Amino acid sequence: MSITSIQKVIKIGSSAGVTLPARDLKAACISLGDQVEITVTKIQHKNYTDEASPEVVKILNEFMKKYDKALKNLADR
Repeated sequence: MSITSIQKVIKIGSSAGVTLPARDLKAACISLGDQVEITVTKIQHKNYTDEASPEVVKILNEFMKKYDKALKNLADR
């Protein structure tokens, strides 16, 4: 059985790592200490504003302008 999952690379000390979800390990009958083969492919994220209609971009910009202070306060929490 193979596991296909999108995971974020995280900092582990001075190295980087990727976690394996427990549910996937259980489904694949993989235990701590087992050897596994890993294939890594970087995902290219789309810039959704390139695909958004001008009307949606306009509404989003108006929303951000109107609620700029509230959004900044939420981000600082």
